[in-house]
Amino acid sequence: MRRVVFNQKGGVGKSTITCNLAAVSAQQGLRTLVLDLDVQGNSTRYLLGEGTDSVDGGTVADFFQQTLGFSFSPKQAGEFIYETPFERLHLMPSSPALDELHGKLESRYKIYKLREALESLAKDYDAIWIDTPPALNFYTRSALIAAERCLIPFDCDDFSRRALYTLMENLQEIRADHNPALQVEGIVVNQFQPRASLPQKVVAELIEEGMPVLQPYLSASVKIKESHERALPMVHLDPRHKLAQEFVALHDALGG
Repeated sequence: MRRVVFNQKGGVGKSTITCNLAAVSAQQGLRTLVLDLDVQGNSTRYLLGEGTDSVDGGTVADFFQQTLGFSFSPKQAGEFIYETPFERLHLMPSSPALDELHGKLESRYKIYKLREALESLAKDYDAIWIDTPPALNFYTRSALIAAERCLIPFDCDDFSRRALYTLMENLQEIRADHNPALQVEGIVVNQFQPRASLPQKVVAELIEEGMPVLQPYLSASVKIKESHERALPMVHLDPRHKLAQEFVALHDALGG
């Protein structure tokens, strides 16, 4: 299954959700790949930690760069993938070079290259998770065209709610024009505070409107900052923690 985690709004937890669900997937025995398309590289740092500095010549930017030229012996998609410290969890890392490539890739219409690459990896991975930048740009469109399911992180404020409607329209357009197989799997409520009235109100209204809000909600917790700092997804940092258990329950609700 190829899943993309996408929201045009920044700071909603895309990388955190991507890496933690992928970590659960790998822990449960699935051969799992994370693809980091965000130039900020948060997923890359989260999964590789200090090993991020040793990444050279094999990033997602190098993959895209290769599509701009001709080669008699191009690298296969798997050659841009690294092992992480976690068993069965692999990563195609991000790179700052994604920024400078963006215009060239868009102008030469390389929008389907990622889908072709991930289809070639289907026999090697049971689960592929794609982290995206907080914008509807070439990389995000490539991910949405390559994916089968889309998860939408949502952080329970009015700005996020307003952005959600535009996002759903954009996803509909991608489906109509490029990828009719893409399904919105659901909205992941992140940083949820059950004792605060606004998050409860906003989420209840989304459900009333028929939005596909997933259960369980992911709790707000300072523990996630430690998880980022130590480059340990929650199931490895503290598997008994409430948030770790919520990630497991969410993963299981998605069906793996």
